[in-house]
Amino acid sequence: MRFSPEQLRAIMPKCPSDKCAEYAAYLGQAMDPYEINTVRRAACFLGQLALESGELRYWEELASGEAYEGRRNLGNTEPGDGPRFKGRGPIQLTGRANYQAFQDATGLAVIDHPEKVATPKVGFYTAVWYWDCKKLNPLADRFAVRSITRIVNGGLTHLDQRKRYTNKAFRILSRTAELR
Repeated sequence: MRFSPEQLRAIMPKCPSDKCAEYAAYLGQAMDPYEINTVRRAACFLGQLALESGELRYWEELASGEAYEGRRNLGNTEPGDGPRFKGRGPIQLTGRANYQAFQDATGLAVIDHPEKVATPKVGFYTAVWYWDCKKLNPLADRFAVRSITRIVNGGLTHLDQRKRYTNKAFRILSRTAELR
């Protein structure tokens, strides 16, 4: 699904205006192969990204990552893994296990260079990969924002705000969607 920088900015008004064109292009390229290609799917995906990244302003978690230190459920088994593999990218990929799984699936070296996930090109790719791994398209087809949030966030943090972003994206994309 393709959308314009103006649509992206309308969905996420705090997104840096000088980055909207770049982000819209990367998003379209990343979303297509993972079949995030309907208005519902795109709206649910963008709603989660908007919340997780502060409207594409934050590409790295603001906290140090110390809270993730020793978290075996995230694969953080080596000293320093918490800060090293803290949330990055627009969906906040977190934990050695997720970074390793992404690297194994794509061949992109992020274990030795986790900072790459905080770049738009790799960050958007990690977001669509994660979305696909968690099989979120069928949930998006049902507009199941609550269920998607549980998977993306591990809970229901800021659920109302995620719903607002998703509904806003749906309204904007429905008006001018160019479906492929």
